Amino acid sequence: MRNRYLPALALALVLCALAGTALAGEIKDRMIARKPLVAALLADGAVGENNQGFLDFRGAKKQADVVAAENQDRAAVYRLIAKKAGTTPDMVGQRRAARIAESAPAGTWLQKPDGSWYRK
Repeated sequence: MRNRYLPALALALVLCALAGTALAGEIKDRMIARKPLVAALLADGAVGENNQGFLDFRGAKKQADVVAAENQDRAAVYRLIAKKAGTTPDMVGQRRAARIAESAPAGTWLQKPDGSWYRK
């Protein structure tokens, strides 16, 4: 169960290290608070992790507000990191997607770079 929280915690740590602003703290807090809901959606296959570092629906649109909020915060994090690293948010998201795929628990739906889905 702990492994499900590692991607969010790693992202939160990176966010804090790179941004160091009140906004970053607010985003981190929201993402951590929402993590159990996101983990449940991933576990039951309602959503998967796409190849751009965002959640994507795999079935019925359960908790659409949670998914939208998570993706909005991830986009903000990717913009902050991209600005600090001198790259694009898309590149940050793609790199993040690769790390998420590595650490995702068994059973998580993941999207390959070619757009096809598989269950880990």
